[in-house]
Amino acid sequence: ITREDIADYEGRFEYWDAQTETAWMVCEPTSAYHEHPSHLLAALARTIAHVRGSPVECFGAMDLRLRDESGKPRKILQADQSVYLHPGHSRLPGHEGMVLGEHTVADVVLEVDHTTDVRRGKMWLYEEWGFPEVWVEVPEEKAPSRPKSRRPGLTIHVLEGGVYRESAVSLAFPGWTAEEIHTALSEKELSAGTSRALDRVGRALGEREGTGPDGMPWLRGHRREARAEGQVEGRAEGLAKGRAEGLAEGRAEGLAEGRAEGLAEGRAEGIERQRALLCRQAARRFGEETAAPLSARLARIDDPERLAEVGDWIVDCATGAELLARTEHR
Repeated sequence: ITREDIADYEGRFEYWDAQTETAWMVCEPTSAYHEHPSHLLAALARTIAHVRGSPVECFGAMDLRLRDESGKPRKILQADQSVYLHPGHSRLPGHEGMVLGEHTVADVVLEVDHTTDVRRGKMWLYEEWGFPEVWVEVPEEKAPSRPKSRRPGLTIHVLEGGVYRESAVSLAFPGWTAEEIHTALSEKELSAGTSRALDRVGRALGEREGTGPDGMPWLRGHRREARAEGQVEGRAEGLAKGRAEGLAEGRAEGLAEGRAEGLAEGRAEGIERQRALLCRQAARRFGEETAAPLSARLARIDDPERLAEVGDWIVDCATGAELLARTEHR
């Protein structure tokens, strides 16, 4: 691929060098199995961002460019996913991708190895260019031309003193282990274990940076709705109805008894309203397959404070499975 053609070249390649005007390309065409982990990482990072309370930006398979003195491309890498944990404080890539020296390098770069071994052809450039953390994912789904030596799993390479070392745990996403990340990138549906890991990592980032879920506007709105309509309205309506029905009895003894019965009935109706509201919110967020078993579990809860806690979980949980896991023993 010549210097003149590289600017308009739309195909995928791993690495291009201006000196030889050649590109390193994979043996097999890009497939859904290759693209799935990179797209899934973007979704997982967004969930972590919601828990942390501040945004994360992912740029997908963009060019990572080194220019020569005249401004022309000298070397180009194409990563499968690039993650920026602090987009508000970074010089983000433009339409040409990331240009070394002009833009901030990504906090995490993901390479999906189906048929290649980036450790031999690209890692030295990531190291030379100063990328702080590179993840190399070998998917469980095996490509026909993958060497037998390439076993499924994820390897985390952390830059220390200008040299990469392998780490069992990510530094960019504190506490997220290589094994947990590989599992998350291999799942067709988000498991309860992955949901717990995302919540743990998001909270760790939030504690480190002084942020939390209320930093995301739509999460604040869900919390206000759940608390206002469930806890406050349910208690207020129940108390008002109980007092009104109690006052209607007339006689002193009947009045006292009526107040007590009315208050109990009003509170029961308020709690039932609160349960119904929580089921509606769970259905809107996760679907009826989550709302139905949740309804049965809420029927065992009579404490408004505990019901309000479930309202917080509907907002905090990333999946319906995680919500049901939290409410299993309530």
